[in-house]
Amino acid sequence: MTTQLWLPNPEPGTPISFGFDGSENNDFTAIRCETRDGFLFTPRYGPDQRPTIWDPAQWGGQIPRGEVDAAVDEIHDRWRVERQYCDPQDWYSEIGDWALRHGEEHVFEWATNRVRQMYDAIRRFETDLATGRIRHDGCPITAVHIANARKVAKPGQKYILGKPADHQKIDAAMASILAHEAAADAREAGWADPVVSRMIVM
Repeated sequence: MTTQLWLPNPEPGTPISFGFDGSENNDFTAIRCETRDGFLFTPRYGPDQRPTIWDPAQWGGQIPRGEVDAAVDEIHDRWRVERQYCDPQDWYSEIGDWALRHGEEHVFEWATNRVRQMYDAIRRFETDLATGRIRHDGCPITAVHIANARKVAKPGQKYILGKPADHQKIDAAMASILAHEAAADAREAGWADPVVSRMIVM
């Protein structure tokens, strides 16, 4: 059996988008990011370079909000975050704080319980993954969450993602879709290279 290589994070200063799917004490909380050229990755943060996917069972039954907050700041410090899409459920106050600290033009609420918008985001993600427009870092936690995800039928021949059982989590998959949606919207809005200042000596 072969093991998927978990690729390193992009270089500091790389322009990225950012997807956040949060929970309180049952589901995982996850952050996934995507570069402008379509590389999806799980950031590592802190002195131990832990992945930005938190299992509440490993933190006394509660998501460690201080750890998540520190990771968000570290991501903004390390890379150039163009857009950050956050599912606001249970995290409204933190998202407001992030918008104040990192700019309302970069941090947005993006509710995943809107069927039409979520269906469109899933379809774009599926298509772009199948056609090679996006690729991934091989994060093993995300791979499990994507494998767990099931399509749940909704009216109008639409679907969203759901868990087959409560212990089969999908939060890193949701964060990946949010990161890709943020990147796609940023590209459509003209996501450009950072301006490089030039000094001419006369």
